Amino acid sequence: MISRELAIPGAFVFEPESFPDDRGFFVSPFEESEFTKSVGHPPFPVAQVSYSVSRRGVVRGPHFTRTPPGVAKYVYSPRGRVLDVVVDLRLGSPAFGRWESVLLGDESQRAVYLPVGVAHMFVALQDESVMTYLLSSEYVPANELAISPFDPGLALPVPEDVEPILSARDQQAPTLAEAKRTGLLPDYEKSLAIEAALCPW
Repeated sequence: MISRELAIPGAFVFEPESFPDDRGFFVSPFEESEFTKSVGHPPFPVAQVSYSVSRRGVVRGPHFTRTPPGVAKYVYSPRGRVLDVVVDLRLGSPAFGRWESVLLGDESQRAVYLPVGVAHMFVALQDESVMTYLLSSEYVPANELAISPFDPGLALPVPEDVEPILSARDQQAPTLAEAKRTGLLPDYEKSLAIEAALCPW
């Protein structure tokens, strides 16, 4: 497995080695040793594992968790093809307002680690695309927030050749500037402290 840090501090992409044969293939999208070496601390205790199935054009996010309590995520797509996007919403972060995208899916089996305080979005590029999530805390609807994927100030990479399909919540999500003005955005230093408490070393 190889890894690299994204343009968002603390966010990483992991690319595992795949072992194909005439039966199919075998792959391990998560390895504790590589995670610890790359991120600099052990992985968080997993409180919930979830997955979504999306048809082509579905846009989910950018979603983030009210911080505190905050949540860290490790995500990958075992089937299909998705454009995964990490957005830094942490006030005070050196990369505040920046994003980076990574192509995930069954061809690469890449995975992405999202630290506490950053937002996650993806665009399904194929029907029946699956996204798997390992979460540091259980899903609490009242704590889940969103930013508009079409915020012109962010200019997120929604491909022009797909017809976007959004939930009602995501259609009504505020821009980054609106979220900042209303006090919804996480603080960088507080996010780092929460992550450190999740992953003691």
